This record gives sequence, C-alpha cells and structure tokens, in this order.
Amino acid sequence: MKEETELIPVPTRILTEKDDIVDCIERYTKDKIGPDDLLCCAESVVAITQGRYVHPEDLTISRVAQFCCRFIPDYGSLASPHGMQSLMNVEGKWRVAFALFAGFIAKLFGKSGMFYVWGGKETAMIDDVTGTMPPFDKCIVYGPGEPDQVVKRIKERLGCFGAMIADVNDLKRSRVVGITEPVNGEIARKLLIDNPFGNASQKTPICIIKHYRQYQEKQQG
Repeated sequence: MKEETELIPVPTRILTEKDDIVDCIERYTKDKIGPDDLLCCAESVVAITQGRYVHPEDLTISRVAQFCCRFIPDYGSLASPHGMQSLMNVEGKWRVAFALFAGFIAKLFGKSGMFYVWGGKETAMIDDVTGTMPPFDKCIVYGPGEPDQVVKRIKERLGCFGAMIADVNDLKRSRVVGITEPVNGEIARKLLIDNPFGNASQKTPICIIKHYRQYQEKQQG
C-alpha cells in the first residue's frame, strides 16, 4: 500500500531563550520522524529561542512610527506604533518610511508588496503582540537569525529528508524562511497553507510532514 502524506503537529512545553531549538526539536520528534519526512518549525519559536524579541514597554515610539503605522492594514503586525517602531529600530527609521512611500507609488503602477522588499528582511517577519504563544504573546518577535543554518543543523541531527522554518498564519499565507536541499520550497509551502502550527494554547510549534519525499517526487513527475 502506498504511503500517504500526513501532517503531524508536535506538542512541546513553552520554549524560551534558554533553549536550543535543535535540541528541543530532537527531544520532541526523535520517536516520530523518519528518513522520508520533512520537519517544519514555526519561525517565531525559532526566533524566541534566539532571544530575538522585545517588550513593547521598552520601546520609545517616534512620531514617524506613529504616522507610518496608519498606512498598514489593521491585520498586519506593523499596524501598531509598537510594531512599526520595532521594525524601524532594526532596519532604520528613514529606510522604512521611504520604503512605505515608494511601495505606495509602486502599487499605483501595479507592483504590490514592494514595501516588504525595500523595507528590509524584518518587514515581513515581525510578529506583533498576540502573534505567538504565551507568554511571548505580550512581546514583539523578530524573524529568526541565520535560518538556513538552523535547518541544516536540524536535518543533520534528525537524519530526516529535510527541514524547514516557515512563517504561516490563519489568513492562508505560507512563506519559507529557511529550507534545506533537496526540499522544494513551493511544494512544501503549499502543504502548510492551512496552518498546522499551534502557537497559542495548543503549543504545537513543530509539524512533521510524513512521507514528504514520496509526495515531492510525485508532484515533480
């Protein structure tokens, strides 16, 4: 009988900056993962274990941030003054402001999403408060550092077909942040579109895609 692809969310305890993400993934998945599987991890949890977060009360909000955040849709992490300020602190205040203005002009000419290209890599990766699991739902979380190196370590440690860090939300948006060869990012991304991660009370920031190797080979013909 042919093996079927299955997405298995993996529960963990609350992970913090005191944890090594690779050690934790090994601990919670070593009896569940095989050589044909793909290990996926939510990008916010990787970032938290790296200490890449800030408390809103520690931010000094500039007038530029207060102004710029008004132009972000309400559902976006940069729609709050704190979210926008956290971005400006790492990517530069005037770079972000210029990217927002230039992105608006580009949109008039039919090119959407350029703000997230020109504003720096953190523009699309910051999670505002409530964006991740407690107690870090009271923090602003940046994207993970060196994601490709992290997934390489995960794959080597687990002996699985591949590893991926993904940014997925409940709005049917799925994006690859870090990935190992020979995983096809577009194929893997689509499998996560319904967001199997549970970053809130579920505490399932890890997901195993069983028999992914066979699925990818079938999709590629």
